[in-house]
Order: sequence, then C-alpha cells, then structure tokens
Amino acid sequence: MTEALDSARRVLKSVFGFDDFRPGQEAVIGAVLAGENVLAVMPTGAGKSLCYQLPALVRGGLTVVVSPLIALMRDQVGQLREYGVEAASLNSSNDAAGNAAVRRAIREDRLRLLYVAPERLVREDTLELLSEAHTTLFAIDEAHCVSQWGHDFRPEYLALGRIRRELGDIATVALTATADAPTRADIESKLFAAPPRLFVRSFDRPNLRLTMRPKNKAREQIAQFLSTRKGQSGIVYCSSRKRTEELAEALSKSGIRALAYHAGLETSVRNANQDVFLQEDGVVVCATVAFGMGIDKPDVRFVVHADLPSNVESYYQEIGRAGRDGLPADTLTLFGLDDMRLRRLQIEQSDAGDARKRIERQRFNALVALCEAPSCRRQSLLAYFGEASAPCGNCDLCLDGVETADATLDARKAMSAILRTGERFGTEHLVLILTGAGGAAIERYGHDRLPTYGVGKDRKPGEWRSIFRQMYAAGLIQQDAEGHGSWLVTDHGRLVLRGAEKFAARKDALWAGKSEKKAPAPAVAPANADLLAALKALRTAIAKRIRQPAYVVFADRSLIEMAAIRPQSLDDMRLVHGVGAAKLERYGQTFLDVVRGYPR
Repeated sequence: MTEALDSARRVLKSVFGFDDFRPGQEAVIGAVLAGENVLAVMPTGAGKSLCYQLPALVRGGLTVVVSPLIALMRDQVGQLREYGVEAASLNSSNDAAGNAAVRRAIREDRLRLLYVAPERLVREDTLELLSEAHTTLFAIDEAHCVSQWGHDFRPEYLALGRIRRELGDIATVALTATADAPTRADIESKLFAAPPRLFVRSFDRPNLRLTMRPKNKAREQIAQFLSTRKGQSGIVYCSSRKRTEELAEALSKSGIRALAYHAGLETSVRNANQDVFLQEDGVVVCATVAFGMGIDKPDVRFVVHADLPSNVESYYQEIGRAGRDGLPADTLTLFGLDDMRLRRLQIEQSDAGDARKRIERQRFNALVALCEAPSCRRQSLLAYFGEASAPCGNCDLCLDGVETADATLDARKAMSAILRTGERFGTEHLVLILTGAGGAAIERYGHDRLPTYGVGKDRKPGEWRSIFRQMYAAGLIQQDAEGHGSWLVTDHGRLVLRGAEKFAARKDALWAGKSEKKAPAPAVAPANADLLAALKALRTAIAKRIRQPAYVVFADRSLIEMAAIRPQSLDDMRLVHGVGAAKLERYGQTFLDVVRGYPR
C-alpha cells in the first residue's frame, strides 16, 4: 500500500501540480488503490474527483466514470486533457465521428478515463465495448442519485448495480457530497452485494460564510449584497424561469454583469451564457437549480438564494458551489412565508408516496428551523447531518449576534387569532387582525369584532410576520398547504397557549436597518493586484481560444500564487500550486513572460 501511495504522490505532483492530498483524500485513494469497494461522502470542494482520477493513472487500465450531466463530463474531460491525461466521454453531444473515435481509443487501450451517462451505459453496445476493454475501476459520481431517499433521485441510476455485476464486479468507488444515514444505507444496498468501505468526511465548509435573511424587497436586498462584490463570480438561484430573467435584467440595469440560465432558454443562448460564466471573471448567473451540478468552477465567490430552497440537502448542495478553491466565499439565503407555503404545497401535491412525503416534510421543516435558528447556523446545519461542532464565528448569527426574548404573550395572541377565525386564514389576514389595520375582508368576515382585533398594535406587520415564521420553526403552528396557507395550531402550540410552556423569539426580525458586511476577499497584496489582473486577462483570452472554462487553464489559487511569489524561471513556475508537467509545457512560458513584465 505504501508503494502505491508513493506512486500516487508522485503522479499528484507531476501531473496535477499539487504538493499534497487534501484532508480525507489519502485514505480514500489508498482504499481504491487496494482494490476495495468504497462509498465516500465528502463535501463539495474536498476533491472527490481526484479520488478516482489519481488511481486511474496509477492502476492503469480503463476507469469508467458515471456522471449525470454532459456539461460536467465535458468540463472534466477538458481539464484532464489540459493535464495531459487521455480522457474522453461517450454522450449524445458528440457527433458520430467523435463517438467512433472514442470507441476506437477504448479498443486500442489508449484511454485512462471514460465519462459516460447512465442512459448510455445501459445500452448493449456500450456494455459489450466495456466488457471487452481492460476496465479496472468503476466510479459513480453524484452517487446520491441512486437513492430514493436522496434529494436528487434519478431512476436511471438504479441500473448501476446490475451493470457493475455485468462488468465482472470490478472495484467500485461511489462518491457524493450529500448523503445522510438513510441515503447512505440505500446507496449501499443498491450498488453493492456486501458493505463497501465507508468514508464520511466532515460536512463543514469553514470557508463559506452563511447568512439568511427574511425577505424585505428581495430585489433590493440582492442588489445591495452584490454591490459590495463587484468583479466576483457568483450564482443567484431563483424558484422560477421568469424570475431568473427578470432579476438578471434588473441587475444588468444596475451595472452588474448578470445573465439568465434556465432549461426553457434556447440551447444556444443557454450554452453561450454558461460559457461566458465559465470563461470570464465577474459574471453573475441568475438561474434555476438546473444550473450547478454540472458546474465545476472553483472560484465562485458567492451563492445567493433569491427564494427558499426545497430542503436542507438542496441548500447544502447549492451553497457548496461557492468557494470550491478553499478561499473565502459568501452565501445569502432569503426566505418568506410565501416560499414556505409554496414548498409545502409542492410536497403535498407531488406524486410521491406517503413515506417519501413524510421524509420531504421533515427535510423542509429542518430548513425552516435553520432559517429561524437562535444560535450559530453552522452548528444547526452540521447537527442535521449528525455532526457536532462549536460555534463557527463565520455566520451571520455568530458575527452579528442574536438576542432572544420571551415572546410567549405574542405567540398566544397569534394563536388566539388563528383559532378564533376557525384556522381558515393565512398570515396577512391574521396580521391585519392583530394590528387592527382593518380592511374589506376583515369587515366582511366580522373579524373587526373579535376580542383579538388590535391586540398586537404594539408591533409592526413585519415583526408579526417574523413571529409567525418563528412559531412555525418552533412547531407551534403548521400550514395547511392545500388550504392556501391557512395556519393550524399544533398540540405543542396549545401547550404554549395554555401557559404550560414558554416561547422565546429572536429580536432581529427585520432586514431593514441591518448593514451588509462584506466577506473577506481572497488575500491579494495591493502590490500584486495589477499583476493578478493581467494574469486573469491572459487566462480569459486562452480559455476563449481553446473554448474551455477559465479554471481549466489555471485556477485562481494558482494565479494568486504566481502574483505572490513572482517566478522568474520555468523551474520556479513548477513550485506554483496546480502547475503540472503538461501545463508547464503548454502555458508556463506565456504566463512567465507576463510575470516578468511586473518588477518585484
């Protein structure tokens, strides 16, 4: 094993230009090199891909990689080729000649890694080709897709266990960033005859700053957030196609370079917008969740959720697209009661069975609780995945502090209004009752004559909305999703109503008046800023010429190191993170010439 890992370390430096493994990689790679079956749960940005790419080069033979998206295959193949690795993909975006060339390379044993979608893999001609080839390793990326309990279940992944057996039970490594205990157990049963070697890395991404805010003019909140991050690349997730286009247009008018991305756009437009985001710096993409899984861009500096995600797993997966290079990155999630009602309605109206709906309700309720958490968000998030942690010091609650107060009386007022109106009304109607604001609907139902009418005049409508959210997070009330968001009082709520239990609420109810703090930018000394800008401009020009994402040429970390250490020779350039032999030969002199143009 030591000899194999020593070989892996040499390849790690000579091909990829990395001095050492990232935390958790060595153990996984060692098990794969030993021929063990492996299930590895590692956070986004932990370097999962290297856990099969490196063994593929050390072991020899062909490694077959199952990947769910063509865009992801294309980018990873392009990146490997830039490192001088023989890699290819079989997919529907290749023309007939391209796929024929890939099949010929497989037969001639010239390929080290083959990326393929599960739909292509189940075809008889593909299985026959791979059975005849010298296939030594089977890698399954985004392995949570195989589980019915996973957040992104895909039926075509169910065939992978059978395919693995048909390929001769070859050594298999399954990798995912998000899999709780039930999902892991399901993956194991679907893919392996016997339990595989299990590696579960910490879910923590300490470089990500976590921030959640109640919605209060969401477009203005997002514009304010982005105004302090000009020149950075980021993603803004929206719940609808229309919203992505409207938000992109609004941000563009405010001077931010923003593009829309969703499945309804013409393919040429969608691909062009994605390429601009990947090849250039300082571009913001306003997208549905269709954008992201296939994006391996390491220097995304922020992820914003303009609308609440569907569950904790989706939230974790989506914010995980920021800061994959390990440098500081920001997240902002906006949430409101309309979001909550929509998500619950989607669960109840889905075709899923009762068991699945129950799981989805639990996952969504966990996300609501995270939004209204009274203390460190990272602690709450990691606790959901069964991981204990200390306060992180890098979330809005740790940085800004949070103050709670006894709100039992407020909760009792709210629940009284709910019950006295027959549990038939939603937040806005109830807020009108509590604040005594009146209105045609209030008078029509005679609710201005209720004992609770106007008992909450001491609070603003926005404060009452936050109290409803926090009561929901605490389990005092629940929404009748199919009843247009009307509130129901739970058994727990009735205990508070009777005075048997207390209810504490956060005081920081509103966004208004809170200043937005900018996360620390990647450390670049002022003297290096001009050189770094010149290196990025060169990288962009090369990326456009070779029609590849910018990070395929060099990642931000590599350029930051170049600007800092200012290599004066090709030997010096070898010391830079991410500069392997192939990239040194291909780009070393070109980047060296730029560095030499800036005196120390």
